[in-house]
Amino acid sequence: MHKPLLVTDFLDRARRHYADETAVVATTGERYTYDEFGERADRFSAFLQSVGVEEGDRVAVLDPNTHYQLEAAYGTMQVGAVHTPLNYRLTADDYAYILADAGVTAIYADHEYAHRVEEIRDEVPTETFVTNDADAVDGDWRSFDDELDAAGTGYDRPEMSEDDVVTINYTSGTTGDPKGVCRTHRAETLHSYLVTAHQDISDDDVYLWTLPMFHVNGWGHIYSITGNGATHVCTRGVDAESVFDAIQTEDVSYLCAAPTVLNMLMNYYDDHDGDVRTAGTNPVRAATAGAAPPESTLRTVEGEFGWTLMHVYGATETGPLITTSHSPRHLAGKSDDERFELMKRQGIGYLGTEVRVVDEDGADVPRDGSTIGEIVVRGNQVMDRYWNKPEATEEAFSERREGYYHMGDLATWDEDGFVAIQDRKKDIIISGGENISTIELEDVLYDHPEIAKAAVIPAPSEQWGETPKAVVVPTADATIDPDDVKAFVADRVANFKRITRVEFVDQLPETATGKVQKYELREREWEDEESMVGQG
Repeated sequence: MHKPLLVTDFLDRARRHYADETAVVATTGERYTYDEFGERADRFSAFLQSVGVEEGDRVAVLDPNTHYQLEAAYGTMQVGAVHTPLNYRLTADDYAYILADAGVTAIYADHEYAHRVEEIRDEVPTETFVTNDADAVDGDWRSFDDELDAAGTGYDRPEMSEDDVVTINYTSGTTGDPKGVCRTHRAETLHSYLVTAHQDISDDDVYLWTLPMFHVNGWGHIYSITGNGATHVCTRGVDAESVFDAIQTEDVSYLCAAPTVLNMLMNYYDDHDGDVRTAGTNPVRAATAGAAPPESTLRTVEGEFGWTLMHVYGATETGPLITTSHSPRHLAGKSDDERFELMKRQGIGYLGTEVRVVDEDGADVPRDGSTIGEIVVRGNQVMDRYWNKPEATEEAFSERREGYYHMGDLATWDEDGFVAIQDRKKDIIISGGENISTIELEDVLYDHPEIAKAAVIPAPSEQWGETPKAVVVPTADATIDPDDVKAFVADRVANFKRITRVEFVDQLPETATGKVQKYELREREWEDEESMVGQG
């Protein structure tokens, strides 16, 4: 039997089996059952059709993690339109580019962010503008709740194919213009199944939204939490006190936490001398992605918070998740040092996901834990294509190994297939002909008790072409100087990998999901050079 895989099935299932259970805890205090959540999504569907939104049209959503985003997402997908979530940390010019590039027909924008869209509304093809507080927004904006009240619940759900594009997620734009990643019903559904399996999601979970819902549909959790009949706890931003408070008051069992969020929680914990309740009655598990968590983070989160920490890896183009280090059988029986070493790695491939590490010719590098190659992947959760960018799509799937998506990350893998990222292709430092991993150096820096954040970049060197430079955010009470930092690293790495330059800063440039935008640091460092690549 072949049954089409459609993302609308997730809310349909929850309404069928969990109608009276709490679906959403809103930031404003309301609680919606799955029956109520579903009705509001139906009303948004009816509203969209009333203003002329048709199957295949793009509908944008600009919202912090509130119930409106969940309702708008499902309301959009139920009429066969394409959900297009927007990063709420972008500028008006960014929105002008994305809305025009995607040809967005209608947009819902939270009242705190709508003014950025209002600035450029005459430059974009968008015709319908909706917000959750029209009185707080200048311009001609419709009220979300008023339109829902007027629309009724009746709408026509078209026949949809699992190969239809259902969402376009724009990349974070760490280099150049963001690209629209097109994902189908099938890809989203299978990715959600994988997240459910590997993150142990069940119907009694209470999920705290610390991860932006716009970011690859919140790693698929808008589907996984909904389809399992679990509870969404919404937020309007993240601060440590509110996270720990929500864990207590809502008995949160699961959250995702970017490295910046983990740092924030640990700093709050330290500032209160550990006198913080880190769990309610439910045991807590947290998924983290991005840079590998330093060992100090693992020891604090698991040893002192008492949480289970799962390190996962992926990219917007891949669902995003393709690997996990949460592998109890591989971790069992190991010492803390051995276990933490594995947990810092990106891990092994998800079910049905083929992850390889290949050389310049596309051949697998030895599984010896030391030979570096690029990560490539095949899986049902990988994107369909880039929106209106066929050449970029072709390159992404064929540069080294035909038919695999190329992650752009340089890594090793071991005999069990555990992948460990060493660097981005563009971030590797080539000094005097030697490859130096910036991630390896950053991991050393994070072991320093007076370093809060750090990024390592190549700096120009007449002698070596490039040389490692550390850009460091010290802790509030730090007394270190550049020489201290250099000496700390020199004691822990090979001579050719030593940090030769150090700059202290108040903060690092980051994307909304906590990724350090190293290209900004590199551009500043190399602005007086003819090229951003050394001749080492």
